[in-house]
Amino acid sequence: MTTLHRPAPSPRPYRPRTTRFPQVRPPVTHPAHRVPPDTLARDLALPLGAVGAALLVTALMLTGETVHASAVLALFAALTVAVALRARPVLVPVVALVSWMFYDGFVLHQHSELAFQSQDRMSLLVLLLAGVVGAGCAVVGRAVGRHPAG
Repeated sequence: MTTLHRPAPSPRPYRPRTTRFPQVRPPVTHPAHRVPPDTLARDLALPLGAVGAALLVTALMLTGETVHASAVLALFAALTVAVALRARPVLVPVVALVSWMFYDGFVLHQHSELAFQSQDRMSLLVLLLAGVVGAGCAVVGRAVGRHPAG
């Protein structure tokens, strides 16, 4: 009679059982949440702008240069643009308002009194436009920085 001959099974490589001692995997680490570096500057832009306006008024009063209202308005507009470049876009009207308060109260009226005459309204409009220009330049700069040409 003929017997069927089966091939011998190939030996399996030795592997220790892991049910008794499960393999410990290293903890999964996720990259840390990165805070953009300009966040602190954006948060501090309004207080630093107010300090800058106060220092500008102090310097103008010490030198006696508060009589040239249009030149001083240009200085305050430049300060407003500089602060609006760094501030959050939502805070731009507040930045312009703070600049206007310092300009109107200490340059135009000299006794820290706020008024709303035609010269006051015009200066408020100029400073609001300066803030919008600064914020617009900042938005365009950020958009170009995110999507470089090429």
